[in-house]
Amino acid sequence: MIFYFSGTGNTRWAAQQLATATRERLLFIPDELNTPCEYTLDEDERIGFCFPVHGWQPPHIVREFIRRMSITGAAGHYAYTLCTCGDSTGLAVTMLAKELSTKGISLQSSQSLVMPESYVCLPFMYTDKPEREREKIEKARQALDAFIKVVGQRQTGFSELTLGLTPWTFSHVIGAYFNRFMISDKKFTVDSDTCIHCGRCAKECPVGDIVFEETPSWKHDNSCTCCLSCYHHCPVHAINYGRITRQRGQYYFGHTAAHTP
Repeated sequence: MIFYFSGTGNTRWAAQQLATATRERLLFIPDELNTPCEYTLDEDERIGFCFPVHGWQPPHIVREFIRRMSITGAAGHYAYTLCTCGDSTGLAVTMLAKELSTKGISLQSSQSLVMPESYVCLPFMYTDKPEREREKIEKARQALDAFIKVVGQRQTGFSELTLGLTPWTFSHVIGAYFNRFMISDKKFTVDSDTCIHCGRCAKECPVGDIVFEETPSWKHDNSCTCCLSCYHHCPVHAINYGRITRQRGQYYFGHTAAHTP
């Protein structure tokens, strides 16, 4: 059983590869939150958690799901996690492990994949150039193939994480501020003259935060994870997050970034 969350597709790709290799169920966390979140494992079934790192922490939607979920007989089942990040994870996996421990789940292995950058809402953050994108994805493929073998063989004690230089500071200071004050849909805007009314933004939003009536509008109901899927999937760059993204590129997995000079 693999639980995953993904916005721009990096984590979805990795989770799908794991599900195919292990032949185990793949469950999308936003959909599962609309259910009782109660699960029974098959004999010898593994438990996997796949998520993108948001501000050097697990996304709030992932933490909420873990707090609500109930897995019958989880103790003794092999458990692992895989996270994706733009450069480093901080202590995101440690935080996830702490959440899981309250449910009687102990991680046996963990892996991080450095993937193309998609968060572009800060002055120093941009999408990667196409060559860098390809380089990151190729390295991620190799690391994922190796981790699939780890999971398949149920190896314990394996941990290959890109923590960064000061992981505690990034996760507990900078990340804490980021996740408390900067995860919001209030800055999203749409240029009605540019919008082609395709509705793709609403379709791609993983948490259903967008109401589409000729142009999109955001619900402002605290469901937004600020994954920027709406921004990156807009085919005409009509959606922006404040003013800062107007001159930024777009990226989602499987699509080369549109780089704006």
